[in-house]
Amino acid sequence: MTAAPLALSGKQKNHLRGLAHALHPLVIVGEKGLTESLLEETRQALEAHELIKVRVNAADREEREQRIEILLAATASQLVQKIGHIAVLYRRAKNPKLQLPR
Repeated sequence: MTAAPLALSGKQKNHLRGLAHALHPLVIVGEKGLTESLLEETRQALEAHELIKVRVNAADREEREQRIEILLAATASQLVQKIGHIAVLYRRAKNPKLQLPR
């Protein structure tokens, strides 16, 4: 498992929120939940894009929150923003494409 990511500052989160605004969800967590193939797909999307939107479908808010927490831990990513069923995740790639403000 990879080490815990460094925490994003408020300024960095604001910057990433702005970049994420135009994105569409690349990963959709459906009724099957968080399968290993879905987690691997999410890891690959994060490595390719660094910043992704994920749609998390769940019966209620508590289950949705739980799925997001598991997804963050399993992919070593950070939550940038959460609005309804959409979560924005960030993980710095091995060859970063995004420049974050300090």
